[in-house]
Amino acid sequence: MKRAAAAGIAAATLLGLGSLPAQAQAQDKPINLKISLWVPPVHPLVKSAQAWADSITKESGGTITATVFPSEQLGKAFDHYDMVRDGIADVGYVSPGYQPGRFPVINAAQLPFTVADAKGGTAAVDGWYRKYAPKEMADTHFCLAFVHDPGSLHSRKKITLPSDVKGLKVRPAQQTIGEMVTTLGGTNVQASAPESRDALERGIADAITFPWNSIFLFGIDKVTKYTLDVPLYTTAYTWSMNKDVYDGASAAQKKVLDDHCNTEWAIKLSAPWTDFEHAGRDKMKAAPGHEVVELTPAQIDEWRKAVSPLQVNWEKQVTGKGYDPATVLGDLKKSLADNKAAF
Repeated sequence: MKRAAAAGIAAATLLGLGSLPAQAQAQDKPINLKISLWVPPVHPLVKSAQAWADSITKESGGTITATVFPSEQLGKAFDHYDMVRDGIADVGYVSPGYQPGRFPVINAAQLPFTVADAKGGTAAVDGWYRKYAPKEMADTHFCLAFVHDPGSLHSRKKITLPSDVKGLKVRPAQQTIGEMVTTLGGTNVQASAPESRDALERGIADAITFPWNSIFLFGIDKVTKYTLDVPLYTTAYTWSMNKDVYDGASAAQKKVLDDHCNTEWAIKLSAPWTDFEHAGRDKMKAAPGHEVVELTPAQIDEWRKAVSPLQVNWEKQVTGKGYDPATVLGDLKKSLADNKAAF
């Protein structure tokens, strides 16, 4: 009888202990994340964002839910970092290069001819930037970072050499590429991705730097004819979270969010977009009325030499923010090499 009673008490104790996580979870304050993106609903990132949100909901036992807002519904592409900081969005798809001079460290990943592969590049950039994000993006909670498949220069007139850019009006992907344009004698035309087709169609811009398949997604193939066949650049993005939302989460909820703000999820979130953009290369080569301009090794060397002043400018910007550029760039190059993603 005593053994039976003791066994019953032990079983009850174990049962009670087993119910503690569920009870704690039930007591967590519900969180509904407003996830803001500036790409259209058909963009691969929208589906990835929903998958990320659904996984969080499942792992949190339903205490964290989310609503995805594509197409700049909550605000313009240029404003997404501040929207997250100010709570207009709880999670935002941020392009740091849209705001010149504000986030110079992460712009190292945007220097031309630096990243050759998006999946390895995403692993490299996310792992590298975690060391710097808490300082450079201090007024938001850094979740993860990623890069798109290397983009190129798409134009209305044929461009082969760096000298061909002189006198052209170019919509740059981000700050570093904007500096490239002016270095080569061109003029920058500022326009977000959704605004770019109109700028080219109206003759406000002559060329654009863009990933390959997004040219078709945004209808830019209708207003351009030529593309350089070279991995000219990548753009680094962050998935940023409002600090108050993160800080206000329970310990259990923070664990779920942390488990979705890591390098593994950076790759998982961006991989469908990477695959989508990479497929655009063959699509562009087969598109009627388009010419993909191949470069010789000597011509690529000419491009690399022409854009070399960009690193000098970047070093000055990083130094001005209190960082050692040799350490920052050295860390990135090592991470890229380790992930087999260096150009």
